[in-house]
Amino acid sequence: MTHHVDVHVGKRVRHRRWLIGMTQQQLAQQVGIKFQQIQKYETGANRISASRLWDIAEALDVPVSFFFEGLEEAQKPDSDKKSVPADLMGDKEALDLVRSYYAIPENQRRRLFELARVLSDVA
Repeated sequence: MTHHVDVHVGKRVRHRRWLIGMTQQQLAQQVGIKFQQIQKYETGANRISASRLWDIAEALDVPVSFFFEGLEEAQKPDSDKKSVPADLMGDKEALDLVRSYYAIPENQRRRLFELARVLSDVA
């Protein structure tokens, strides 16, 4: 049975890996394990030992604390949350959108942002 902390840490591993455009195979090679183990870590099926988490943090160029960020918020009830999915940055489509957004030149990016706000009626 998976533990919520293991699931959260696994999602953060996947989030960072996607954000920097790294495959499971590439991460596994850098850490010295098989990619299937990365799959199990990312789903929370297998727990990540402290030393392995250290190696993964180095490979993904983040501090170990990165994997625990947002853990408290993930445990809160959804009563005060809007229509944004709970694991927005764990969604590959959302990460691809963010990556693409930041690839746009800044002046055009600002205009796109304003357009998105107007279209979503948040403005």
